[in-house]
Amino acid sequence: MKCKLSYLDFIEAELQLPPPENREDLVIDLFAGCGGLALGFEAAGFKTIGYELLEDACKTYRHNLHSLCDRVNLSPSSDLVDCATVIIGGPPCQPFSVGGCQLGLKDSRDGFPTFISAVRRYRPQLALFENVRGMLFRNKEYFEEIVLALQELNYIVEWQILNAVDYGVPQKRERLFCVAHKGGWRWPEKTHLYSQYTAGDALGELANLVSPNSRFLTPSMDEYIKKYEIASKCIKPRDVHLEIPSRTVTCRNLCGATGDMLRIRLPDGRRRRLTVREGARLQSFPDWFEFQGSENSQFNQIGNAVPPILAKALARSVKEYLNGNNQKLEPICSRS
Repeated sequence: MKCKLSYLDFIEAELQLPPPENREDLVIDLFAGCGGLALGFEAAGFKTIGYELLEDACKTYRHNLHSLCDRVNLSPSSDLVDCATVIIGGPPCQPFSVGGCQLGLKDSRDGFPTFISAVRRYRPQLALFENVRGMLFRNKEYFEEIVLALQELNYIVEWQILNAVDYGVPQKRERLFCVAHKGGWRWPEKTHLYSQYTAGDALGELANLVSPNSRFLTPSMDEYIKKYEIASKCIKPRDVHLEIPSRTVTCRNLCGATGDMLRIRLPDGRRRRLTVREGARLQSFPDWFEFQGSENSQFNQIGNAVPPILAKALARSVKEYLNGNNQKLEPICSRS
């Protein structure tokens, strides 16, 4: 029987970046964040160019991926790089309430008009986006509007909710992924359905370390969390339990002082908040990946990212699709 690699060896091996000259197929990465999607795609041999509003996230992207990341407030009329084969991204989706005028795809404040406009103008062979699973439920009508817009551009549109833990991420994280293609798309097979990595596998020696700048929960915070968990009917305290995969890592539970906070219980009974590196490991960023900006900015970058290991699984499926598609569209390289 083949032994399972240690978690750190696994992500180090999977997320090695090939030399720049060996990268093929240009990928536009919209709302790129710190580069979680891009890291997975670059590790699979793609060349990415990111577009992102937040300067710290752009700096992280450039520092680690050695690729361009333009700091820009994206809109449907934003000019992007020509000749891209694939468009990917995680467009922000604002609730379309009555107060928000319910303009749907006509509302340029939302990220999806920009994403769809880019697909319309640049006609990639494939487009892929990620969003929260609730989009299929709370915003179902809006999601259907997005799907219809992509179908009207002559794409076949498929979507699935993928759990990152099934692909080697030590975290139970369900997210919606939607793919617009021309036929022949196959979702990545689950690689770790029966051999999941745990939070303990990911945190390793860090779990019981107490650094000088460790941040501990105060007695009042402990009391607040106790009341929160009773009200939420939590059967098990929502600490990070090292023997199982972590619950979902978000901006809110990484850096927010809330009852939902991710925290580790030390052998002496104290509970401390996760560090940036611990949050990054739970998201499957290798230790060489360095985040830029303040601590809170780094936590937000981590919580918003697509786990790179899951991104690579998707990138492999994209590569297989491109290699097997006999009716490839040429990417648009110039526009009148």
